[in-house]
Amino acid sequence: MLRVAVVGSGPSGCYTAQGLIQQDSSAYVDVLDRLPCPYGLVRYGVAPDHEKIKSLQNSLRTVLEHERVRFLGGIQVGGPGGLPAGRLRELYHAVVYCVGAATDRHLGIPGEALPGSWSATEFVSWYSAHPDAVDGDFLRGAKSAVVVGVGNVAVDVARMLARGAAELSPTDMPEAALAALADSQVTEIHMVGRRGPSQARFTTKELRELGTLPGTEVVVDPDELALDPAYADPSALTGAQRRNVEVLRGWASTPRQGSARQIRLRFFLRPVEVLADGGRVGAVRFERTLPDGRGGVTGTGRCEDIEAQLMLRSVGYRGVPPAGLPFDAGTGTVPHQEGRVLRDGAIVPGEYVAGWIKRGPTGVIGTNRPCAKETVTSLLADAPVLVRRQVPKDALPLLRAEGFDPIEWAGWQAIERAEAQLGASLGRSVVKLPDWGSLRAAAREAAS
Repeated sequence: MLRVAVVGSGPSGCYTAQGLIQQDSSAYVDVLDRLPCPYGLVRYGVAPDHEKIKSLQNSLRTVLEHERVRFLGGIQVGGPGGLPAGRLRELYHAVVYCVGAATDRHLGIPGEALPGSWSATEFVSWYSAHPDAVDGDFLRGAKSAVVVGVGNVAVDVARMLARGAAELSPTDMPEAALAALADSQVTEIHMVGRRGPSQARFTTKELRELGTLPGTEVVVDPDELALDPAYADPSALTGAQRRNVEVLRGWASTPRQGSARQIRLRFFLRPVEVLADGGRVGAVRFERTLPDGRGGVTGTGRCEDIEAQLMLRSVGYRGVPPAGLPFDAGTGTVPHQEGRVLRDGAIVPGEYVAGWIKRGPTGVIGTNRPCAKETVTSLLADAPVLVRRQVPKDALPLLRAEGFDPIEWAGWQAIERAEAQLGASLGRSVVKLPDWGSLRAAAREAAS
């Protein structure tokens, strides 16, 4: 029997487990996650008002409930107190790392560390009830916010800042975040990109959603659209780019409505400094850029200050070195060949990667399917050699004997019940448990 450990229970980890059990009837897969809860960014990265995308958890659940798949939450691989990667390798014929990209990119500009300056990742973790989330007073004194970046995460955080309590109450957002956003005084949200609209990374569906928010209007400067050479030549655009430009053009030609809240989409502005006011973020200084004719931009030396008491940077995720694996700091990925880990250019038998740690933080959730398929194909091609090595028939008793106390599927189901009960007590639907203590306490119910 082929015994495989998959580290990470997000989409790439679940698709890897699914591929293994579908293609090899002798394969048994343990899906390990450092969190007590499965599903990765589907649980902790998808915006709470995107119920359709969050419903993907139902298909991932089917994988994790398969008789030859076992979820083991609360197990850190590597790091202080964690399960050493070398020991994990001893317990299984193969290990597939699907650990994503755990950190975010910085702007590298003066003032970026001022109070009131955060990463979008931190903000998303807060309103998604990630147990590692900082207890940040994100909205303190904020009437204007700047979101640096023009991708789907930037759209998500701008939309969350503009949503009202009536729209957020039906979601699983934690109570503290819901209360803070309901009391928010933010009336202006600036989403700013250093390049033009044709190069923005948001999808048209996400973009259009900004125009449907009650009490909110989207403002676009037609002069900034006109700076983009592709604006005047739609034939030079892909279908998605053309649809984005059409939506932006529609907003730019719409008379102002005088709504209580505005989302302003800005282009060709590069952040150069965060300016302080009373020791906190007071404004963000941007330099006007222009297309350089090669797909990039060049600075003009002309600057504009946008007043804001909150700045969220949304300029991309970045992988961190997985314990015990080689790492390419330039790409933020583990070197590999068709999913097989490479050490000094040579294939390492039994070690594999899939997802963002393999290819970088690109694509949408569905992109993880072909990525996982490639890795599974490589692993199963190696299986005849891998299974010659003796490994324990069941790693779980050994893990427990070595001091680890994994949260199994019954523990996760207990967490789900606790979140449903919490929601009912608050007159809402499901409400996420927001911290390690409450999650562990709920999981212990299954063991009692």
